[in-house]
Amino acid sequence: MLLTQAAATSESLNPARDLASNKFLIFRLGKEGYGIEILKVQEIRRYGAISRIVNSPEFIKGVINLRGVIVPIVDMRIKFNLGKALYDQFTVVIILNLSGRVIGIVVDGVSDVINLDTEQLRPAPEFGEVIDAEYIFGLGAVEERMLTLVDIEKLMSSPDMGILEQR
Repeated sequence: MLLTQAAATSESLNPARDLASNKFLIFRLGKEGYGIEILKVQEIRRYGAISRIVNSPEFIKGVINLRGVIVPIVDMRIKFNLGKALYDQFTVVIILNLSGRVIGIVVDGVSDVINLDTEQLRPAPEFGEVIDAEYIFGLGAVEERMLTLVDIEKLMSSPDMGILEQR
């Protein structure tokens, strides 16, 4: 559904062609902006009580009971190695529906939903082995800032996450 790394490097790049929608929910981690496809978002909730799961990786904060559904919660700041997470009144949990599985991600805040036109989408830069960018399918140019567009399903199905089955 989203661009693959091979497609991102092709000369005839059209980042919008493989997206279900060009609408993205923009969230913040520190001072950086990130985007995920809005069609993957189920709801946005205030950060609240999370039940910790023993022996889970640090980025897995635990689980919540969301109307009878047990939802794993991933702290994106910890997952992306962006330093210690500080939880305040702006911290939210974005509830995602990915391949029929409900997952929550903790972010520092959400700003808006934007529509990115094809000319605003750029392929993900190639960093070689220095930076693992396989979960980034592109960049969105909005005025003077760049947004990192995250392939959230690919991230959640990665071997180190193991939350979704690998696709």
